[in-house]
Amino acid sequence: MRIWFHKHTVEGRIPLLDQWYRDHLDAIAAPGTVIDIHTLPADTYPDNTPFGLVGHHAAQVLFSQHFAHAAVRAERAGYDAWITAAGQDPGLRDARHLAGIPTLGYGESAFFLSAMTGQRFGLLGFMPPLEEPIRANITRYGLDAHLAAYEVVPGGWDGVHRALDGDCDPFLTVYTEAAERARAAGAEVIVPAEGIPNEILWHLGVRELAGMPVVDPAGLAVKLAELTTELGRTGIFARSTAGYWFHRPPSDIAHHLEKVFLGSTLQGA
Repeated sequence: MRIWFHKHTVEGRIPLLDQWYRDHLDAIAAPGTVIDIHTLPADTYPDNTPFGLVGHHAAQVLFSQHFAHAAVRAERAGYDAWITAAGQDPGLRDARHLAGIPTLGYGESAFFLSAMTGQRFGLLGFMPPLEEPIRANITRYGLDAHLAAYEVVPGGWDGVHRALDGDCDPFLTVYTEAAERARAAGAEVIVPAEGIPNEILWHLGVRELAGMPVVDPAGLAVKLAELTTELGRTGIFARSTAGYWFHRPPSDIAHHLEKVFLGSTLQGA
């Protein structure tokens, strides 16, 4: 099985983070599953991270288009599933309509499984601008009643940066304090709102904060990608091709439209 795992941070900018992602995905992948990591184009931003861009919806529109088009590239290249691995699920909705392979989202996977198991989740985030789109997604998913708290972690920004330099103690301190506040607000499980804190927690082996399980949204999306692919192969559960939202044009017409509107964006990774 081949899974296309798409994230914001460009490979090579922060080698430590690259290694954390690779170790994480290798640890959770089932035997025979190959997970290829893809990112935004390398010339999207000059800094080590896209933190200065992802908080702007104008930029996120373009990023989402790139992510959604990547799902088409993944399908054309023979991948079995595609994952958008950022907390705000960029491109997920359009990817599902463009591609026929299973398409999973970081945030959506964690939110729905928490709700399906009857657990209220507390979100811990370090980027204030992302609270609005992530909350909007939760509303669109119909899961408002399952969100107990959204904690924008004081000191979280500094903690993340220091962790990426190898000093994880400040990060763990402020995230634990935020988890305690989320528990006081009624949370029963913790969900890292963004991908990088999730990788820090996984690297540290932190599976619990303030007495609550910590959901691993990236890992969960991978396991759900494996599961939904296998469900489709066995005929237990599959993507519909009926109705306006999921019925696609004939392949020759779809390829023509992709060439006209997407052009070179469908070439390569």
